Amino acid sequence: MSYLLNVVNKLCKQLPVSFSRSMVNGPQMQFNTKFLFRQLFDHDSCTYTYLLGDLSIKECVIIDPVLEQVERDTKLINELDLKLKYAMNTHMHADHITGTGLLKKTLPGCKSLISKSSGAAADVHVAHNDVIQFGDFRLTVKSTPGHTNGCVTYVCDEENIAFTGDTLLIRGCGRTDFQEGNPATLYESVYKEIFSLPAHYKLFPAHDYKGLPYTTVDEEKKYNPRLTKSKVDFIVLMNNLNLPYPKKIDVAVPANRVCGIQDSF
Repeated sequence: MSYLLNVVNKLCKQLPVSFSRSMVNGPQMQFNTKFLFRQLFDHDSCTYTYLLGDLSIKECVIIDPVLEQVERDTKLINELDLKLKYAMNTHMHADHITGTGLLKKTLPGCKSLISKSSGAAADVHVAHNDVIQFGDFRLTVKSTPGHTNGCVTYVCDEENIAFTGDTLLIRGCGRTDFQEGNPATLYESVYKEIFSLPAHYKLFPAHDYKGLPYTTVDEEKKYNPRLTKSKVDFIVLMNNLNLPYPKKIDVAVPANRVCGIQDSF
C-alpha cells in the first residue's frame, strides 16, 4: 500500500500546476463580488440550471430549472437568504419538465418568464432586446431561434457572460429536427447574436454531455465542429443527423406549455 501511495504522490507532483488547480477547484471564474453565480446540474437530462443574484440586495433569478431539482434549488435559495424574482427558461424544453411552476408555489413572489415566441404560458413574456433586471444586474434578451421558435440567449454584459440555452452548446448546437427546428435559422441566430459578442465572453449552455462547464465565443468560433462549417454544409449536416426521438418529448412539451404544472394558470 505504501508503495502505491508513493507512486501516486510522485505522479501528482509531476502534474502541471494549472491542470492540478482546475481538477481541484474547477474553472477559474472572476465575477463582481456582489454577483452570485451558481451552476447546477441535473444528471438525468444533463441540464444546467443557473442561479444568478445580487448579493447586496438579495434578489435572484434562476434559468432553466428542472422539476425534479426544485427541492434542491429552493433549499439553496433559502440558505442564501435570497428572494427569487423570476424562474425563467431559455426555451420550451423537450427533454425535461421545467421547474418554474413548482418554484412559484414553493417561493411566493416568484414569477415565471419565457419568450413570447415560445407559445408557452408564463407570468412574464419577453422579446428581443428586452432587459431583465435583478438587483443592480441585467440580462438582455437576444432572440436566437432555430432549435425552437422561442429560443433566446440571455446576455449579462456587466459580467461578460451569456446563457445560450440549446441554440449553442459546447462544441455543438441544438438539434433542428423537431418542434420548429430550422438549421438555416439556427446558423443565422448563432452568427448574428452570439458570435457577434466579444471574443472573451463566457458562454453557458442549457446542456452538456461531456463534463464541460462553459466555453467562450472565441473557442466556439474556432473549434465548434458544426458551426465552423459554411451555412450550406451546416444545413446538410443537421438534416442528416438521424438522432433518436427525445424520450420525454411527449410529456415535457405539453407540460412546459403551461409552466410545468397543469394547474399553474
